[in-house]
Amino acid sequence: MAGRTDEQHRIALFIDFENLVTNTGISASQFDLQPALDQLLEQGKVVFRRAYCNWTRFEDAKQRLHDVGVELVDVPPSTRAGKNSADMRLVIDALELCYAREQIDTFVIASGDSDFCPLAYKLRENGRTVIGLAVREASSQMFVRACDQFIYMKPKHRGESSHKDKDHGGRGSKSDEGKGGKRGGKGHDKGHEGKGAKEGAESKGGKPKAEVPAVAREVVQSLLRRATGPLNPSLVKETIVRKEPDFDERDHGFSTFARLLEALEQEGVLRRIQQGRQGYIVGPEADFGAPAQEGKGGKGRHAKAPAPVEEEEEELESYPDPDDEGL
Repeated sequence: MAGRTDEQHRIALFIDFENLVTNTGISASQFDLQPALDQLLEQGKVVFRRAYCNWTRFEDAKQRLHDVGVELVDVPPSTRAGKNSADMRLVIDALELCYAREQIDTFVIASGDSDFCPLAYKLRENGRTVIGLAVREASSQMFVRACDQFIYMKPKHRGESSHKDKDHGGRGSKSDEGKGGKRGGKGHDKGHEGKGAKEGAESKGGKPKAEVPAVAREVVQSLLRRATGPLNPSLVKETIVRKEPDFDERDHGFSTFARLLEALEQEGVLRRIQQGRQGYIVGPEADFGAPAQEGKGGKGRHAKAPAPVEEEEEELESYPDPDDEGL
């Protein structure tokens, strides 16, 4: 997230629950907020959690939401057709919190509805970071672009939920780490984005083909051209997310962002270095710090280091000893 990277973000989570479980592949009984909540907790402290809907229709989900500390706001139907004003209540509460609690700097809107675009615009005008949260196939691209960042939830598809859970170990939690995350990176997209033959071929191979996205390469090259010193990788990730709010390196076959940077280093786009305990990136020809790991560049620099010492010793040996001249 952009903004106060040196401080802990305070996050408010607003959930339009009906939007998340209507024609999205997620049922009320299967709804699991924890994987998405874990991603938010990596970015800061979630100090406000509230979900809106007519809860008489979704009794099965109430206990699961209570278990993760979400306050349930019941919005009864306001028309004979059964429609409610949950979205309006959500917008009013979000704006009220924005003006009343300045310490809350990040607002998460869990919905894919483009009706929330004006809310996102207003929150950003007031200096808040806006994160969207929804199922990919039920998310409006207009709303995705209105957010600073967008996180996709992973539904279980009809007829695929049982064997996918066995194969990937429930991609929402453990499979996102290590090898599991790398296997599942594009397997999820196959069901949501319909990318066609390319993802189908990757699924048959068992592992997605890791391919650096064009936006990542362009951002890295642009930042390095303007940089006057080493760049923090988190700055690179934030810049990419600003250009594509729904960017996720796992969708491109990389388990972590560090793996993606490693692939760019192998292409010769950048070089990773280590300064103290912090890793940075620089241009391939830049001469900053020590390499992040042993490589050709690192060995070359260390090989040249003794040369000045040898020259200095030779020069010292060429001078006559004053005591000898006196004798």
